[in-house]
Amino acid sequence: MKGVLDQVHAALGRLLPDGVAGAVSDPTGDYGHSETPELASVVDATTKRRREFAAGRYAARAAMAGLGYPPYAIPGGADRAPVWPGGLVGSISHCASACVAVSAPEGAMLAIGIDIEPAEPLPPDLIETICTPGERAWLATHLPGERGTLARMIFSAKEAAYKCQYPLSSTVLDFDALTIRADDSGPGFRAVFRQPVAPFQTGSALPGRSVTAAGYILTCVYLPPAGIGAPMPFAPRLAEPRPEAMALPV
Repeated sequence: MKGVLDQVHAALGRLLPDGVAGAVSDPTGDYGHSETPELASVVDATTKRRREFAAGRYAARAAMAGLGYPPYAIPGGADRAPVWPGGLVGSISHCASACVAVSAPEGAMLAIGIDIEPAEPLPPDLIETICTPGERAWLATHLPGERGTLARMIFSAKEAAYKCQYPLSSTVLDFDALTIRADDSGPGFRAVFRQPVAPFQTGSALPGRSVTAAGYILTCVYLPPAGIGAPMPFAPRLAEPRPEAMALPV
């Protein structure tokens, strides 16, 4: 397990933009009791879920410590989303072998989302649900053996984007609310809104990037302090990606 965690932690260093700190923890580990304000979120949960919750909060506090902040409690709100301390933004995700958390001062990022997924093909029936028609057309341009894993990367990108936008919009989005497009100006991708979701407009875009490590896909999407900016011209077809944007780096 330590080898997996070390690889995931190293991948965060390649993934995260400047000003963002990240940390990793073991979802099966015993991190003791969470802070009292946090416990209400999982008081009726299974032991497995409570361990994952505690591990995620442990990683979140480690990320905050990396920024020089005290180990603040991170309770869950009425919508069960983490409530970060004033002046900080952050995100938490977990899978079978790792919890990851990221945090940044509001002066460095307005919002951020993190996701970790197994680097395994997305089942064909889920591709129909997760991917827009344009994304499915783009997948069809790849070899059959590549499509499932590329679809998983699209899924991870959307999960991270939803986490990033939620603190600003308070809106739970369907998967067709965004499309994932390659960023022609450099490595990575942009999650582009296909419909207006205040404060975002149709064509508003959130930058992000994915990397792989230890059999997992890690994806980060963020909103820099410059803000939302002008909408991108909306194109329903997923652009052909740059190799470093959607390939599976090792």
